[in-house]
Amino acid sequence: MTITKTAATPASRPARGVLTGVGHLGQPSPLGPASGRRPFLAHRAWAYWLGCAGFALTLASTTGLGPHRVWGACAAVGYGTAAVLAVRNSPGWRRAAAWAALLGAVLVPLAVLVVSGDAQSEVGVVERSGALLLHSGSPYLPHPVHTVDYDPYLPGMALFGVPRALFGPGPLTDARVWFCLTFLTCMYFAARGNGGGVVRRRQFAAGSGSTPVHPVLLLAAFPAVALPLAVGGVDLPVVGLMCLSLALAGRGGSGTAAGLAMGAAAALKWTAWPLLPVGLVLLAVTAGRRPALRAAVAALSVAASAVVPVALADPHAFVEHVVLFPLGEGGVRSPATSPLPGRLLALYAPDGAALATASLVAAAVGVTVSLLIRPPRTVRAAADRLAVGLGLAICLIPATRFGYLVLPLVLTGWFRYTTRTGGSPATTAAGLPACPTLKRPDSEHRLSGGRAWGRPR
Repeated sequence: MTITKTAATPASRPARGVLTGVGHLGQPSPLGPASGRRPFLAHRAWAYWLGCAGFALTLASTTGLGPHRVWGACAAVGYGTAAVLAVRNSPGWRRAAAWAALLGAVLVPLAVLVVSGDAQSEVGVVERSGALLLHSGSPYLPHPVHTVDYDPYLPGMALFGVPRALFGPGPLTDARVWFCLTFLTCMYFAARGNGGGVVRRRQFAAGSGSTPVHPVLLLAAFPAVALPLAVGGVDLPVVGLMCLSLALAGRGGSGTAAGLAMGAAAALKWTAWPLLPVGLVLLAVTAGRRPALRAAVAALSVAASAVVPVALADPHAFVEHVVLFPLGEGGVRSPATSPLPGRLLALYAPDGAALATASLVAAAVGVTVSLLIRPPRTVRAAADRLAVGLGLAICLIPATRFGYLVLPLVLTGWFRYTTRTGGSPATTAAGLPACPTLKRPDSEHRLSGGRAWGRPR
């Protein structure tokens, strides 16, 4: 083998992606960022945190919801402090700013709300459902009268209320604490579950050797995520399990772990069910049909074990709470009244509820057909496809809220942000074509004597 002493030309964009995201032969690469351009948060972090402070202050002064007002006041102070710290424009100060934002926007308001007992209605619904599940085997009231009597979630969500039912009121038994811990844990392992976590931590910093800012910290401090983390958003553990499922599916492997995560998400809420076809198609592309089938069996087994016994115990209550109420057809009208297309159709068009439901089914069929025609080959593509499906469903369902949009927002933003700044969660199998014929960068091509990577010597 002859080594030619010539200047190495810059690697092509696909090659840089392989080196920074996957490394040689599937191992994390020790290289730094592929691009010399620093990300926005590296040199304009103060402006970002100042904008967040403005949003929090505006919410605190305009909302009529007590928990949201508490969050806005605390978060405005935290984000303002973060903006002041980030002015120093050094890696250490930027990391301190991120922690200040997390403290003010999540930890302090969460502690204040837990101690005071002030909570969104969803928190009380989940905690009551946990007690009902333990005492009657069903988390649903048989004859709901008022809006707060309804539990529109699948039976798995009641597990977040079990600690309070078992050990009584307390800071550690509050359902919000378990929502928060589940979401952060899932996102942490979603960031690590692709084999590229070391590279990504390095690239979230401003430069080589600087103090890193973990992506989960930045995500948790983002206002659209920090607000439900503090006040008790039931959608965050759902989207956390979704992201974990996609990251595991992108790794390939046996498919069992990805299937278990999918099943856990599907046992919490109907909005997680579009994850199943998208995740299974991604797994079929990255690992093959057998792992995808194994994941499907695991996911359906977990979801069925949580849902079927409860549905059979009281079919009428299950349908009333979980099917009719979210569609706006229950005995009591749902308070989810954001002016999105499905809600407007149900209100003003003849047979509007049926028309909105038909549009929802048509959108689901369209997304399914797109999976068959052009299956996603990376985690980012799968997350985008799932975000599109969920966005259409949220807009078309008759009883809907703007808050539900946190699901497609996190799916799209998380994988796009991590892909741009570091190794994609779709590393190894998911980050490459299904049957790739890869070539080395020009520098390695010269070192190997002109042989193509992967060909026999």
